[in-house]
Amino acid sequence: MDVVIVDDLWAEEGEGVIATWLFKDGEFVREGAALAEVMYEKAGMEISAPASGHLTILVDPETPVRKGQVIARID
Repeated sequence: MDVVIVDDLWAEEGEGVIATWLFKDGEFVREGAALAEVMYEKAGMEISAPASGHLTILVDPETPVRKGQVIARID
């Protein structure tokens, strides 16, 4: 299952930045767990796991991200 920056995470168009991942690549995560913190204009928002499984991180910390972008996968 893809982990995506959802459209309603911030109101305007533009880029956020992955501030930190709260799990390591390959770790098992549970559905609903906070996976990463994304910064957008000085505001921090958490991305939650949409399912349980092993996390594959596709975007490194400090990388700009846009709405709809796949940032990780859970297998």
